[in-house]
Amino acid sequence: MAPQKRPNMQQMLKQVQQMQRDMESAQAELANETVQASAGGGMVTVTASGALEIKAVSIAPEAVDPEDVEMLCDLVLAATNESLKLAQELAAQRMGAVTGGLDPGALGGLGLPGL
Repeated sequence: MAPQKRPNMQQMLKQVQQMQRDMESAQAELANETVQASAGGGMVTVTASGALEIKAVSIAPEAVDPEDVEMLCDLVLAATNESLKLAQELAAQRMGAVTGGLDPGALGGLGLPGL
């Protein structure tokens, strides 16, 4: 049996550093990408960035009923939660492409926010 070759630590370090640069780039791009979700048949629409920031909330005038403020709150909450879920899915997709499916947490998050 041939002796096992030791991993080239220098090469591994370069690969991790490149992955870190790629992840930083992907995170910067995510900050500029947006997703939208709506509730109430489009009466409330929320836009979120891939960096999980709410960018805009749009409420149709017919959704504003002074007699039923609770319904409007529920619509805003539903649209906000869905937009954040979509933004998280977008971020996971982009980061998965960079890491090749490797869990960034396995590398201590590489010191990147949100990982």
